[in-house]
This record gives sequence, structure tokens and C-alpha cells, in this order.
Amino acid sequence: MGQELECRMRLGSRVLAGKAYLETDHLLFRGDERVKIPIKNLTGVSAAAGILTLHYEGGPAALELGKAAEKWADKILHPPTRADKLGIKPGLTVRVVGDFEPDFLAELAALEKAPPKGKADLLFLQTPTRATLSQVPKHAANLNPKGALWIVYPKGVPEIREMEVIQAGREAGLKDIKVASFSASHTALKFVAARQTPAD
Repeated sequence: MGQELECRMRLGSRVLAGKAYLETDHLLFRGDERVKIPIKNLTGVSAAAGILTLHYEGGPAALELGKAAEKWADKILHPPTRADKLGIKPGLTVRVVGDFEPDFLAELAALEKAPPKGKADLLFLQTPTRATLSQVPKHAANLNPKGALWIVYPKGVPEIREMEVIQAGREAGLKDIKVASFSASHTALKFVAARQTPAD
């Protein structure tokens, strides 16, 4: 989710000053104390009068977020799906290169498949090793002017590193604009043409 805000947090009898970070699977507070609250552990979420209240074992925690309180509550209660994060929307053309799981392919069912020699709005390239990054220039050339290449690679393995993925994209004339958790085991980096204005 990537939201962050300077605020105060009431936790029990303590009032803490610092910064709150809302991520996909947890809320982190850094300041007078460091508090990490996993989203899965929440038993209740509410927002009123500019205060976001999180109920969990060890809580509740009340964060003074002002106008952002309701927005954060909505993000926690209705987290974006993988399709949302990857910009999968009807009307786009898509190409998939690599061995993707059936559940991901099902998420693409609403999109039109790009013709074999045509250009795509979204192109998903699976790169299990650094050697497979050699494919990036070829696929970068098969994007529509405002298209996006998502390079999907395994997390935390020596066979391929994030900086190698970024470098491969840049060498192909692309710029990296977004990172998303693709699955428990894989990360996705979004690349667009270097002249393109970044957009989600």
C-alpha cells in the first residue's frame, strides 16, 4: 500500500510521537517506540473524528491521522487485489511469457490476448534466473507506447537479484516505476518506456 504519515499514536496509557507506515500486510509505527501490527491479527478497524483505531491483542492502538483516517481504514478493510496492483483491467491486451500459475492466468481472463507478432499493453515476463533477463530487450520492443512490462522473479534467491532485474530493464530503454508482491515466493517490477510518465 505504501502509505506513510507523521502522527501520534495512543497505545494503552502511552501517547507516542512518530511516523506510521501502512503496508500490504502490516502497519508499522516508528517513533518513541517501534510497534508493528500485522493486518491479519486485527479484530476490528474503525475511523472517526480523524482517529484510526485498530483492535488486536495488545491493543487497541489509536492513530491521529486526521483526514487520512477513513482512507487508511478503507485500505485495511478492502486491500487491493493482485489484479489491482498489476493494473489488470478489461480492454487491455496482454502477453504472458513463462510458466505462470493457473490462478494468475485466470485473473487475466478478462483481457484480450495480444496477437503473436503484435504489441501488448501489459506483458508479464517470468525470469527465474539472471540468464533469462537476456529476453528483456526483445519483449520491451513488443510494448505499446504506453504499455508496461512486468518482470516477475523469485524473492531472496542467489540466482537473480533485484538490482540485476532493474539493470536489465534500464539497459533495454525502460525505467522501473513500481514494485509489487506477486506472490509469497515472487516479486514483480513494473517497467515502462523511459519517456513515459509514471502511472499506476
